[in-house]
Amino acid sequence: MRLLTLGGTEFAGRAVVEAALGRGWEVTVFHRGRHEAPKGARTLLGDRTAPDGLAALDEEPGEWDVVVDTWSAAPRAVRDAARLLRGRAGRYVYVSSCSVYTWAPPAGYTERAPVVEGARADAGPTDYARDKRGGELAAVDAFGADRSLLVRAGLLLGPYENVGRLPWWLERMARGGPVLAPGPRDLPLQYVDVRDLAEWILGAAQQGLSGPYNLMSPQGHTTMGGLLEACAEVTGGAAELRWTAPEVILGAGVEPWTQLPVWVPPGSEGHDALHSADVSRAVAAGLRCRPVTGTVADTWAWLKDIGGTAPRRPDRPAIGLDPEVEAKVLGATGEV
Repeated sequence: MRLLTLGGTEFAGRAVVEAALGRGWEVTVFHRGRHEAPKGARTLLGDRTAPDGLAALDEEPGEWDVVVDTWSAAPRAVRDAARLLRGRAGRYVYVSSCSVYTWAPPAGYTERAPVVEGARADAGPTDYARDKRGGELAAVDAFGADRSLLVRAGLLLGPYENVGRLPWWLERMARGGPVLAPGPRDLPLQYVDVRDLAEWILGAAQQGLSGPYNLMSPQGHTTMGGLLEACAEVTGGAAELRWTAPEVILGAGVEPWTQLPVWVPPGSEGHDALHSADVSRAVAAGLRCRPVTGTVADTWAWLKDIGGTAPRRPDRPAIGLDPEVEAKVLGATGEV
């Protein structure tokens, strides 16, 4: 198989490239040159947002079996690349997001749930959800419904994470001491290891799949306890998890999801939207998810390898809880 990735040097794109190389595929990575592409991939340089930014791609001879695109800003970039490649590639895989569903989708929502109005491809960036939906529409417009695959990913975790959710928890556990652990401990979580996402994408491309797929682990793949206990163990066991009721955390003004990454309180529309999707279609098409302990251990190994501090995307909100706020909440509950 011949693969072209648009991006491919960070997080999801990098995982796709490494998985394809591991399968013996011939891989070309089109990127801006800010980071090195994985060894073994052919590199083409260009900036999709610049005039003539696709020139290197346009001048490259040959064809590809599949294109994987992870773009998440104004959909113009997807439109232009997809139009350029529609006669030179067999299938266009656009890594979208479950954020494209009209907020807030109910627990158990499928790929048929209502979606937001997509941003216009000839306009500038709007918001994440509308831009992602606009990217989906641009891919389908160029490649048709039968040659485009829309991967509506949920929470992504694993090595190379540049958003900061799992790295923040690991860095916090490594500092040790009492840790504000948002309860309940058995709160079910739904996410996907970025490497499992990558393997599914490649398998789906080989099968010739098309259309939208919710792509995350089955509901209840792990729990908040399973995730945080794995983080505490892999970092050396110096952290003491202090499980705290949701109402106490919310009453202190702590923001779910951002200040306490991954966590969304039970019973909220946010939890149903982020941790309760129906993924039976993806599972039937081959999705397999590794245990949370493997995701946590491998992410910690990567963090140690790069010096203990994860890279953060500048276009994403700040992640994590200030130590003083954490101490104040724990003090108010007597958990210090």
